[in-house]
Amino acid sequence: MGLTHLLKPKNFDEVVGQRHLTSKDASFRRLCEKQSLGHTFLYGPAGCGKTSLAHIVSQTMDCPFYQFNATSIKIEELRKVFKEYQNTLVRPLIFIDEIHRLSKNQQEVLLPFMEKNSILLIGASTENPFFSLTSAMRSRSLLFELKKIPAKSLRTLLDKALSHLKLICEDDALQYLIVSSNGDARAMLKLLEAASSLEDNITLNLLKSIRPIAQNDGSSDATLHYDLISALIKSIRGSDCDGAIYYLARLIKAGESAEFIARRLVILASEDISNANPQALTLATSAMTSVSKIGYPEAKIILAQVVVYLCASPKSNSSYMALNKALRAIEEGVILDVPDNIKDQNTNYLYPHDFGGYVKQKYMSKKLKFFTFKEIGYEKKMKEWMQAIKKNG
Repeated sequence: MGLTHLLKPKNFDEVVGQRHLTSKDASFRRLCEKQSLGHTFLYGPAGCGKTSLAHIVSQTMDCPFYQFNATSIKIEELRKVFKEYQNTLVRPLIFIDEIHRLSKNQQEVLLPFMEKNSILLIGASTENPFFSLTSAMRSRSLLFELKKIPAKSLRTLLDKALSHLKLICEDDALQYLIVSSNGDARAMLKLLEAASSLEDNITLNLLKSIRPIAQNDGSSDATLHYDLISALIKSIRGSDCDGAIYYLARLIKAGESAEFIARRLVILASEDISNANPQALTLATSAMTSVSKIGYPEAKIILAQVVVYLCASPKSNSSYMALNKALRAIEEGVILDVPDNIKDQNTNYLYPHDFGGYVKQKYMSKKLKFFTFKEIGYEKKMKEWMQAIKKNG
C-alpha cells in the first residue's frame, strides 16, 4: 500500500492546506456537514488534495463513492451506476477527474440526473473547468478553487510520513523534499517513498539522484527561486540584455518550468513596457502559448528571444501607475456618479464616430487626473495623437 494512500486524510481536520475550504467556519465544509452541498467542481494544481476532498465529502454526506476519469469514462458505466440507485433514496457521489475533458455528449447524459439531484456530481481538474463545460452544467454547479499546499503544511505531512516509515532525514533533504515538490503533496510523498526503498537515512544527494531538478515551477531552494526570478525581471526592466540572459539561464538550470518564466514575462510586458511598445505584450503572450505546447529543451530558445526583445523595448509603467492611482482614489471614498449622457439607454450620448472620431462631452461627474503619457516609444505617438484630436475637436 502506497504512502499517499496510508496518509490520506480521513476527515476535514486531517486535510493539510486548503483551510479556506476545510476549516470549521469554511462555507464548503459547512455545506457538506449540513448535507447541502450541490454539484461541485474542484480545480487546482496537481497533488493539492482534490480527490481526497471528494472522498471526505462522500463520507461526510454518507454517499456511495464512484470514481471515474473523463479521459476513459464510458457512458455505459455511468448508466449502470444510475440504474443501480434509480429506485432508492440513496444518492451516489459521482467523482470525475479531469472533468474539463468531458465531451458535450457525455455532459448531456449527466444533466437529467443533475437536474433531479439523483446523484451528487463532483468534478476535479487542474484547469478551471467552467471554461470547458456547457452553460447548463455550469448553472447547476458550484466552483471551488484549491491552492498549492504551503510549505508549512507540507512539513506537517512530511513529519507524519517520516514517523510512519521510521526514517532519518537530514535537514537539507527535508528542505529539498518540500521546496522541490512545489506545493504538490503527492510528488513529495512519491519522492520520499522512492528514496526510502533505497536507504533508511534520507540525504540530499540521494533525493537529487532520483529527482535532479525541482518539480514544476520551483528551484530547489525557496530563497534562490525568488531571487533569480526577481533578478531576471529587474534586469529586463533595466534593459540589461546580458544580465537578463544570464538569469534566464540560471532559472532554466535550476529547473524552473518554461510556463512559469513565460507568465512572468507577460506580466512584465504589460507592467513595465506597456504602450511604449504594444507589440511586447503580443510577443510575450505568443511565447507563453508556444512554450506550453513545445516544452524544453526547445522552449528555452523562445524564452531567450522574448527576453532580449523585452530588454531592448522602450519602457513605460504609465498605465500601471494610472490604475493604481484610480484604485487608491476609490479606496479613499472617491465614488463619482456616472454622468447622465453616458448611462445605458441614454439618448443624449454623442457617438464619437459621427464626429470624425472625437467629440467633447462629459465622461466623469468630477474631473480627475490619473494618467500621464510618457515621452517614449509608441506612447509618445499616442500622446501626440490625443493632443491633435482634442485640439481639432
